[in-house]
Amino acid sequence: MAGTIEALVPGGQANPGPPLGPELGPTPVNVQDVVNEINEQTAAFDGMEVPVTVEYEDDGSFTIEVGVPPTAALVKDEAGFDTGSGTPQSEFVADMSIDQVKKVAEQKSSDLLAYDLKNAAKEVVGTCTSLGVTIEGNDPREFKKRLDDGEYDDYFAEEAAA
Repeated sequence: MAGTIEALVPGGQANPGPPLGPELGPTPVNVQDVVNEINEQTAAFDGMEVPVTVEYEDDGSFTIEVGVPPTAALVKDEAGFDTGSGTPQSEFVADMSIDQVKKVAEQKSSDLLAYDLKNAAKEVVGTCTSLGVTIEGNDPREFKKRLDDGEYDDYFAEEAAA
């Protein structure tokens, strides 16, 4: 009765309680071993919600695949705030540098639909827009326009050329 379990867990802080425990309990795996392995693999995402997939076999063996946290969680962590703006078009909660946008785009690029770093950055900027986060002190929509106009092509070029 091999199977797969998918869950969102706090990075580096998973425990045998929900959501993992109830899902893993009826399986042949050692729940604490799975939790320890997840915590080891997600330590870099400390405190962020991280998607994990646990595939297990009838003999109790298992493999764990760790996904990338949602873009909003990466932006919140990078910019240092907990809650987005209730009115993101007019009230801003944080400011990110272009380097921070690039870092989040690089972290998230494998999960995004974008085919290069510049387009991955546009997706991150879209998340900034909905959270109420400015970029280099500017409205994220203005930053996206400048990105579209080619102002940052050199900055994001190394990935685009690949």
